[in-house]
Amino acid sequence: MNQDNHEPPRRSNATNYTKLIMITLVVFIVLTTGAGLGFLTASIQTMPNLSQEMRPAASSQFFDIQGRLITTTQSVENRLPISIKKVPKNLQNAFVAAEDARFYQHIGIDPRGILRAVWTNITNRGVTEGGSTITQQLAKNALLTQERTLKRKFQEAVLAIQIERQYSKREILEMYLNQIYFGQGAYGVQSAALTYFGKNAEDLNLAECALLAGIPKSPNYYSPYNNLKAAKERQSTVLDQMVRYGYIAQATANKAKNTKLNLSSGQSQYLSTSYFIDYVTQLLINTYGADAVYKDGLRIYTTLDLDMQKAAEQAMKELPTTHTDKNKNKQPQGALVAVDPRTGFIKAMIGGRGTDQFNRAVLAERQPGSAFKPFVYLAALESGMTPATIMEDSKVTFKDWSPQNYDNKFHGKVSLRTALEQSLNVIAVKITHQIGPDKPLYFAQQMGISSLVLRGSVNDRNLAMSLGGLTRGVTPLEMASAYGVLANRGIHAKPLAIIKVIDRSGKVLENNVPREKVAINERTGYVLVDMMRGVIAKGTGANANINRPAAGKTGTTSDYKDAWFVGFTPDLSTAVWIGNDNGDSLDEITGGAEPAIIWRIFMQKALANKPPSEFYRPNGVYIPPDPVIEKQNNPKNTTKPTKPGQSNSDKTTTNGSLPNRPPSNNGSIFPLIPPPPPKSTH
Repeated sequence: MNQDNHEPPRRSNATNYTKLIMITLVVFIVLTTGAGLGFLTASIQTMPNLSQEMRPAASSQFFDIQGRLITTTQSVENRLPISIKKVPKNLQNAFVAAEDARFYQHIGIDPRGILRAVWTNITNRGVTEGGSTITQQLAKNALLTQERTLKRKFQEAVLAIQIERQYSKREILEMYLNQIYFGQGAYGVQSAALTYFGKNAEDLNLAECALLAGIPKSPNYYSPYNNLKAAKERQSTVLDQMVRYGYIAQATANKAKNTKLNLSSGQSQYLSTSYFIDYVTQLLINTYGADAVYKDGLRIYTTLDLDMQKAAEQAMKELPTTHTDKNKNKQPQGALVAVDPRTGFIKAMIGGRGTDQFNRAVLAERQPGSAFKPFVYLAALESGMTPATIMEDSKVTFKDWSPQNYDNKFHGKVSLRTALEQSLNVIAVKITHQIGPDKPLYFAQQMGISSLVLRGSVNDRNLAMSLGGLTRGVTPLEMASAYGVLANRGIHAKPLAIIKVIDRSGKVLENNVPREKVAINERTGYVLVDMMRGVIAKGTGANANINRPAAGKTGTTSDYKDAWFVGFTPDLSTAVWIGNDNGDSLDEITGGAEPAIIWRIFMQKALANKPPSEFYRPNGVYIPPDPVIEKQNNPKNTTKPTKPGQSNSDKTTTNGSLPNRPPSNNGSIFPLIPPPPPKSTH
């Protein structure tokens, strides 16, 4: 009876306990589901949107005038995008076989592939296959981080499905091949092909394709530079996978396994192009901004000729070394720049030697010395003088300054031709005093010299200018460009470094053509060229003789701080400069020594495959003989020397001068400013 009274409470307790468990389970399920939904919602909300740029940052490429690759920009990721059309089928198939055999069948995620990878990894007692599809890898690399979390894996799967819905398989594979990392700083198959084999991806053979396809699994470990044995083993695995999935026959795979790999040395053939590339890069940044240059994968076609650049490198090896400065740069430094006088194209540029980024070819404003004299003689010819005009090389004083010649001697009556050939300082100063300093400065500006100072208490409108004593100085690039006017019939072609810029989609951003202007009278220019040929033939520039028509001028500044040779042929105008960065003396190096020798070596190699050509002689030009030489050869000659400023022959053509020139009288529209007394130049 008592037992019967206790049975109902026991059943009631069990029921209550069951209810409690059920309630707890429901609450747990609700909470878990809520948390899961919250997690999924948060994951989706924080997931990147496919509308954002899928293309990764890409390096820009620089090409020479013949379309040869010079270098690529050092961006955050060394990546050179390539169209799937240029990716060999063997390379495409190698990646599919190695990374995602069902790539063309799945929808972005592949459950069968995941199960197969799990089974393969278990049976092989090691990780041989991964479960992520190519599309998932693209989603992770392009849009997500590399963290190994459940949230990232979920986002990766969702994005992979979205990518498959938005892009074709061909587009996905192209993006993937341009995205993945291959070690050695190379991103994408094009950069990898250049890094490891020194060739474009489209030129890879099967063995090379299989090796590259094996690297991304572990870029550092499978890099042939780090572990060639492991790289070859991985290559063999990829080839076996290609056989397994029917892409190649076993015999083809065996042949590829035995193919010798010719790995690239990874070193640039032309080490000195960095100065030119830095120069072009700055021009691009000024126009498009840094992001475009370092991230947008531009293709920049430049005016540089790698063959001429190599000739410049070899010629600059003649540069002596006296010491190394605190920045570990060899001294003296040097610069060489060559331009095509007809187009202004910069064909070669050496901005120095060392690891610094100071480009002396375009940034170093140095005193030109007697290399500035051609502008004085051009002004003299435009003022009515001729190469046969006789002047007295004798002592002259302007206030407290008495200019001296390089040899500290006076040579009596000499023609302008001889004075230029022998670089007589006194004659150049007397010419400038007679015609005024503004005319030489005017012509220098017309021909491309932009660093002249014409206003202010300290300026270049003085007699010291005739010997190259300038307030600021000149750059080698502008000197080469200015002398090019003489080679180009009086026409100045503005220096040009970039021919074309194309963005990664193939759009032409700029397409440059030569920018020309008439700078001087072509007849007067030809007469000056004829005079300057004598500098090389029998004057101070004899070391620059290249056994073809050429003209030029030496330049050596006070205390031997700067040494120049600037010269040209009808095809090429080149300036060579030598000097210490800190302005110390060059120990009596003159422009007629090392600079002329470097110029000769460069020009001979740069023009080796170009037949010699004569300078164009305009109609109506008459160049009178040198009366002093005529008298020496014929003592009975009664021709009277001309007075300074007078023409020796009525047949000399000096008409056709440009308008708006400074006045041709002996005075100047500006007061003559006495110069500081410079030492002799040569």
